[in-house]
Amino acid sequence: MVLLTCENIRKSYTEKPLITDVSISIHDTDKIGFVGVNGTGKSTLLKIVAGEMEAEGGSITTSNELIRAYLPQNPPWDENLTVLQQAMSDIQKAGGTVEEYQCRAMLSKLGMNDYDMPMSALSGGQRKRVAMAAALARKSNLLILDEPTNHMDNDVIEWLEGYLKAYKGAIFMITHDRYFLDRVTNQIVELDRGRLIRYEGNYDAYLEAKASREEMALAAERKRLAVYKKELAWIRRGAQARTTKAKGRIQRFEELKANKLETDDSSLELDAVSSRLGKKIIELSGICKSYGEQTLIRDFSYTVLRRDRIGIIGPNGCGKSTLLKILMGQIQPDSGTVEIGQTVKIGYFSQENEALDPEKRVIKYIGEISNSIRTKEGTFSASQMLERFLFPPHMHSVQIGRLSGGEKRRLYLLSILMQAPNVLVFDEPTNDLDIDTLTVLEDYLDEFPGAVILVSHDRYFLDRLAIRTFVFEGQGHIGHYTGGYSDWLAHKKQRQEAETEGHEPKKQVRERPRPKKKKLKFSYKEAREYETIEEDITVLEERVSALEEEMNRNARDFARLSELAAEKDALEVELMEKMERWEYLSELAQRIEKGEEVEQ
Repeated sequence: MVLLTCENIRKSYTEKPLITDVSISIHDTDKIGFVGVNGTGKSTLLKIVAGEMEAEGGSITTSNELIRAYLPQNPPWDENLTVLQQAMSDIQKAGGTVEEYQCRAMLSKLGMNDYDMPMSALSGGQRKRVAMAAALARKSNLLILDEPTNHMDNDVIEWLEGYLKAYKGAIFMITHDRYFLDRVTNQIVELDRGRLIRYEGNYDAYLEAKASREEMALAAERKRLAVYKKELAWIRRGAQARTTKAKGRIQRFEELKANKLETDDSSLELDAVSSRLGKKIIELSGICKSYGEQTLIRDFSYTVLRRDRIGIIGPNGCGKSTLLKILMGQIQPDSGTVEIGQTVKIGYFSQENEALDPEKRVIKYIGEISNSIRTKEGTFSASQMLERFLFPPHMHSVQIGRLSGGEKRRLYLLSILMQAPNVLVFDEPTNDLDIDTLTVLEDYLDEFPGAVILVSHDRYFLDRLAIRTFVFEGQGHIGHYTGGYSDWLAHKKQRQEAETEGHEPKKQVRERPRPKKKKLKFSYKEAREYETIEEDITVLEERVSALEEEMNRNARDFARLSELAAEKDALEVELMEKMERWEYLSELAQRIEKGEEVEQ
């Protein structure tokens, strides 16, 4: 049964056409994942389908049996209401009726057990849970969800995943959570340059089908180009257009010329940019932190290594963000010590886009951080970096407050990277970022030469990046585990099975003896080089800075400017070689400190 049909929907955002002639039908068994680049109109279309926004053109036909429930990306809330009052109010505003006990039961399933807590005391994730409880508690046959996993902890996401898989009705949702898409959906709809493209199957099937479709389109384009070249040669020979046959051939040529394959060459470009990082990064020793009677962190110690990729997981409110702020020196522990290396330059990507001023222009905001940045590909200005982050020139003078949620997150990410940090700290980085941006960010972090520490509920993101996972396990204890989220789950399952059986997890039996190993160590030459290389780099950096100042003073003396530029280029090549050598020696030193062994 068709629940809802949209035909030729149009919507503009100020002077910018956002959605043009978009059509979609939703059947009662459809579980649709809606994907596409941020700023292309996904949330707008969702609001139109939910009946929360009027389209400027087109038509919407609904079944008499349609009952919609809508979860917005940023649900409104009243600071004067309690948790239960807010949920019941949301249901009533949506035109639904539900018994109070049913609402309480759904709130409990989502971990909101204190029904009398004021909404003003809740975190963003807790407020979203209240709105979700209101959407799920009422009877519906079409769930419309905008980023339902944002700000949710992993236990809630896994519960929601199971609930939606068993839901007897249609689902139309936006989410960047690739595991969630893969396990819940049976169709993927992509908004691409104002057009909707529908794919049968889950997210994995969508990736395969999209790759196949793009390959077929490129093959058809190659064939069109071959015919076009042949017809172009005929036209250039001076074809006589008197006969009907010749006129028809000229018309076909014009059609071939007009039917060029439209490709979107715009893609986010990130180059690994960082400042030099010394031997000491961040060392935590015996950290404890409590608020009132609640102990968040108890006796936690860890030494951050140069290429660490640390994922941090745990329920909302357990202390993950507090741990990040202690790591950065923003919060002092109750006891224990935090030592941050002198060369450490932290880039902090927070949950709330804290540094964004909605009144400021995009170009001014980035220019105030840095007018240029040096990458492996060369030096780029603030405006060039904006274009690499998918902000075309006409958007540079736009006020930040007019950007979409995803565009604000992308701008905020650029502002962090423009500071050239050598340690990146992310607090829920995947919120409001589209899948394409996440994929590019993941590739960037693979190449990033410093440490990366991230709090995230995105299981795919953690599995993709983390080589070590910290888990808040209750009463302030933080467990250390090798690998990402799935590795921790496997370890947890094995431990639970062992506890059920009353013994420790079985250890793997080694079938072959280990080969003889010896301690890794510096050669005499490497040890001498490691002692002096940081000083050598500092000297080179100072010489480059001095040359840049002299070039500014001699901006009109082109002969002298040319000499200085040549000298600066040579020094930068030498500096790059030293940096690469320093990075190798620093990593080798860390391996030696860890007592690593090599085969003889």
